[in-house]
Amino acid sequence: MPMRLELSADELLSTTRSVRKRLDLEQPVEREVIEDCVELAFQAPTGSNSQGWHFVFVTDPAKKKGLADLYGPTFDSYVNTQGPTYAEGDSRAERAEFVRGSATYLREHLHEVPVMFIPVMEGRVENLPAWAQAGMWGSLLPAVWSFMLAARSRGLGTVFTTLHLPREQEAAELLGIPYDRYTQGGLIPIAYTKGTDFKPAPRQPSSQFTHWESW
Repeated sequence: MPMRLELSADELLSTTRSVRKRLDLEQPVEREVIEDCVELAFQAPTGSNSQGWHFVFVTDPAKKKGLADLYGPTFDSYVNTQGPTYAEGDSRAERAEFVRGSATYLREHLHEVPVMFIPVMEGRVENLPAWAQAGMWGSLLPAVWSFMLAARSRGLGTVFTTLHLPREQEAAELLGIPYDRYTQGGLIPIAYTKGTDFKPAPRQPSSQFTHWESW
């Protein structure tokens, strides 16, 4: 019987974390659990009811390694760049090294995750104005987040990554995605988690980033 966690809506929303080190790389993920999450994800809203999404799931070891090989060099370049500078006492600064170590762990073990998920949207974004790009992503990413929430409720961990996208065309060739007609939106590792006791994360005060009527 697939796992179901007894989480309220608020608990689900506040404990769906980016999971890297706590991904169980050994336990298989049942296809029917993935398909249940997809059914829920496809209830998400989409612009003009276009439903132009496609979800690509990869379990083949050779293809997973191929995607990890595309991801790795971009990650290596990115992780060595200077990140944002935060004031002393900022919770983001306090967790920066932890996040860096967690991300590096994922880079080293990405090919071992049981399932990789690549969300795809019909159309290409390169020559679209910003407002049209926003509409395109707004028709894909709510479904992706719904999938991640559904996965959490079933004991699965996920993390949204984008660092294979500089080599998106090579990934499209590997997976048979028609690159000229479809845009990849990310790469999400999926695995059962080691324990399910995730908690709300430290965040900056919401009032610091909330604006009413004007900036």
